[in-house]
Amino acid sequence: MWDKLLDTMLRGLITVGTFEVTFPDGVKRVYQGRPGPGIAIRLTEPDLPRKLALSPDMALGEGYMDGTIVVEDDDLGLFFTVLMQNIDRSDRLWWRKLTHVLRLARRRIDQWNPAPKARANVAHHYDLSARLYDLFLDADRQYSCAYFPHPGMSLDEAQAAKKAHIARKLCLEPGMKVFEIGSGWGGMALTLARDFGAEVLGVTLSTEQLNYSRQRVEEAGLSDKVRFELMDYRAVTGQFDRIVSVGMFEHVGAPHYRAYFNTVHDRLTEDGVALIHTIGRASPPGTTSPWITKYIFPGGYVPALSEMSSQVEKAGLYPTDVEVWRLHYAETLRHWYDRFTAREEEARALYDARFTRMWRYYLKASEMTFRNARQCVFQYQMARRQEAVPLARDYIYRGSEKTGGDVAAQ
Repeated sequence: MWDKLLDTMLRGLITVGTFEVTFPDGVKRVYQGRPGPGIAIRLTEPDLPRKLALSPDMALGEGYMDGTIVVEDDDLGLFFTVLMQNIDRSDRLWWRKLTHVLRLARRRIDQWNPAPKARANVAHHYDLSARLYDLFLDADRQYSCAYFPHPGMSLDEAQAAKKAHIARKLCLEPGMKVFEIGSGWGGMALTLARDFGAEVLGVTLSTEQLNYSRQRVEEAGLSDKVRFELMDYRAVTGQFDRIVSVGMFEHVGAPHYRAYFNTVHDRLTEDGVALIHTIGRASPPGTTSPWITKYIFPGGYVPALSEMSSQVEKAGLYPTDVEVWRLHYAETLRHWYDRFTAREEEARALYDARFTRMWRYYLKASEMTFRNARQCVFQYQMARRQEAVPLARDYIYRGSEKTGGDVAAQ
């Protein structure tokens, strides 16, 4: 029964390329659409057809983690390319519609992130061993989209270019007070203090990140300019000349967008400027993969621009610039994946084989989502007054030749 149902689902799904599946009983079936890429997989657990029919996204991820789904040549890039190109054309299918409806029904529950739950969600991902992140991140531990204005840039160069690009958008002047929502491992705050003379308060919910960031501040001799706190952004008081948030908005959850942007409004001075850098979807509002929710980012959600903009408007903020980065995160993730796989044995020593397979699956799935699905990065600049930033946009690119150069986003 379940083999037949999965067979029917795949016959409707595959309209581009070739998808070959060897079922647990040894029967091989080929699903083919118009010309396109092809991949073969093998199901080795008898119960997999049932799991895949009931929850394809979860079963695929767990099956790969467990080694019960074997991908030909372990080519995850090709595997996700074939699947995503077909999934992007499958909204008409009854089971895809049903899956979407069921996910929408859980959306508010999955994204409900009051302060205690938000802290637990952050710990799930960011309080992993610091040595894990050293395996694939740049020297500054920037765990967000890098900026590649020129071909052939290294990961470290592209992350430095990202920080410089954001700093120029903030129109910083020495002595300005900056509030960083989600301070990561401290790299952005240190850059703004050291290179631009800002005074920075960074908040995080990760104890690992907090300890590492505070150590960096001491070593850099910037304790008089940078302070990190283990604190929910909603608990911060006072006003700041600038607010910056990089890679944190994805953890806020749609039910909390109004509170988030109200906080941005209230924490900004009258002439203040904020820059929110987040993964986004170039499609209507949707839902998060249940596999990602369970194993990678509990409570996480990638917003549509419409979801952000409606709450920016309601908070009384003025949108002063919106920039869309398309393939920059795909390139960032390619670097991360290659660096991680090159040191996979070290990761296995930290955790185990199942964890390393999970991590590779997450990194490659994320890269291919930017390449094949409607996912991108938004840099949303906002202010309380429209005169808070220069009238012409060229201020963003002045002096860029000193920081790796900037051209129009790819």
